[in-house]
Amino acid sequence: MISFNNIQFGLRTPGQYIEFDNSRAVRGLPAIANRILLIGQKLATGTAAELTFQPIVEADQASTLFGRASQLHRMAKFLKAADNYSECVAIAIDDPAAGTAATGTIAVTGPATATGTIALMIAGQSVPVVVPSGTSAAATATLIGAAITAALDLPVTASVTDDDVTITARHKGLIGNDIDIRHSHYSGEVLPSGIGLTITDMASGAGEPDYAEVTALLGDNEYRTIIVGSASTAVLDDMETELNDRWGPLRMLESFCYAGMKGTQAAMATFGDGRNSELVSIIGSGKSPTPPWEVAASYGGTIGYHAQIDPARPFQTLELKGVLAPKEADRFTRAERELLLQDGISTFTVDGGGAVYIERAITTYQVNALDIEDVSYLDVNTPLTLAFLRQAVRIRIAAKYPRHKLANDGTRYAAGQAIVTPSVIRAELIALFRELEEAGLVEQLDQFKDDLIVERDENDANRLNALIPPDIVNQFRSFAAAIQFRL
Repeated sequence: MISFNNIQFGLRTPGQYIEFDNSRAVRGLPAIANRILLIGQKLATGTAAELTFQPIVEADQASTLFGRASQLHRMAKFLKAADNYSECVAIAIDDPAAGTAATGTIAVTGPATATGTIALMIAGQSVPVVVPSGTSAAATATLIGAAITAALDLPVTASVTDDDVTITARHKGLIGNDIDIRHSHYSGEVLPSGIGLTITDMASGAGEPDYAEVTALLGDNEYRTIIVGSASTAVLDDMETELNDRWGPLRMLESFCYAGMKGTQAAMATFGDGRNSELVSIIGSGKSPTPPWEVAASYGGTIGYHAQIDPARPFQTLELKGVLAPKEADRFTRAERELLLQDGISTFTVDGGGAVYIERAITTYQVNALDIEDVSYLDVNTPLTLAFLRQAVRIRIAAKYPRHKLANDGTRYAAGQAIVTPSVIRAELIALFRELEEAGLVEQLDQFKDDLIVERDENDANRLNALIPPDIVNQFRSFAAAIQFRL
C-alpha cells in the first residue's frame, strides 16, 4: 500500500488524482553556500546604523555604508579581492565612546639637495611625495601632509607643525596602533638627497567596541565564514562563546572565525599559546605593512571560498591577494614559523616576487579538557570537513525521509509505504559515505561499515540513534625520503 502525501483514501468523486513527491529528486552531496559575515568598526560618515546587517555586493558599498577608509570598508576591499562571489553581510560597530585615536609622527630634516620622491607607505598603501631640490624640512613636511590628506582611502589623517607631521587614526581604539608607517619599502627606493625622516610608530590608541553586542544579534542566521576586525582576548572570548553554542547539536550552525594579528614572533607565540579553540584561526601578519584586519579579511575570504569547493583539500600555497610581504630582513625564518605553528598561529610564505601565500592554516586548539596536548583539531580542514559531513547527513535524512513512520527491522510493511527501519537508515548512511568517499572527503569504507551503529532509542519510540564513525581524509603536507646513492 503506497503512502500518499496529499491524496485521501475513500474519495467518492470520480477523477484522476496525481501528486508530486520531490523527496528523491535531488541526488548527490549538498551544495552548502559560503555565507560570510564581516564584523568591524565604522566611521561617523557611514550611512548605516550601528549593529545592523548590511549586504555587501561590492567594496564601494562598504565605503558609503561604513565611511570611506573605515575599517570595514578596507576589510571589504580585501575580502572581495579574495572572494567576489559568496554572499557577504557586514555588521558595524561604532568606535568606543571613551576611546582615543592612535597617533604617530614623521619628523623631517632637510633641505633637499636634489629633486626626488619620498616612497611613503601607510597601512600598506603607497603615498608618493615629490620633493623638488631646495625644499626645506618644513616645506617637505607640508608636502607629506598634503599627500596624506589627498589619499582619501587611508585610515589616517595628517596635520603639520613646522618640521613634524602628526598622523592620527580615523578610528578611536586599539586598532589604530596596528597601522604601519614606513618609507622606502621596496628595493631601490631611497629618500631624496638631503631629506631625512624619523618615524614614530602609531601608539596610544585605547578602547575597544563590545563584540558581545554583535554576537547577541546573530540569532540562528547561518554564516560559514566570520571575519573579525580584532584579535584581542576580549573579542575572541566573545566569539568563541558564540561559536561553541552555534556548533552544538541543537543549533548546528557551523560558523568558523578568522582573525589577524600583528607583532613580533615572540608576542604572537605567547598570545597564541594562551588560546584554545577549534573554531578560530589567527593568521600572524608579523611586520607586514598591511593592517592585520585586512590580512584577516584576505585570509578568511580565501579559505572560505576554497573550502566551499573542497573543505578537505589543504589551503597551503593559496595566495593572499593584496597582502604585502614584510621586508626580507623582517620575514620569519622557517624555525620561527615552526614555533608559531606550535603555538596556534597560522603562517605564510613569500615568493621571489613578493606575493604572500598561506603556508599552513591551523586553529588555536592545542590541548583537550584534561590539558593534554591534542592534535585532533589542529588543522582548519578538520572542523570544516566535519561541518560538511554533518550537514550532508542532516540534509540527506531530512530530504529523503521527511514524514516517515518508524518500525523495527523485520516488519512486513507493503512496498511504497513511508516507513523507515534501522536497517533502511543504516543502508542510507553507507550509501552517503560512499558518495563522500568518491568526493575525497572520507576513507576506509569497510571500517565505517563495521563500526556504524543504527538503533531505536530505548526510551523514545519515535527516535533512531546512530553512531557514525567516519575516517576523514588527511592532507598531503610533507614528504620525507632518504636518498641512498651509489658511486
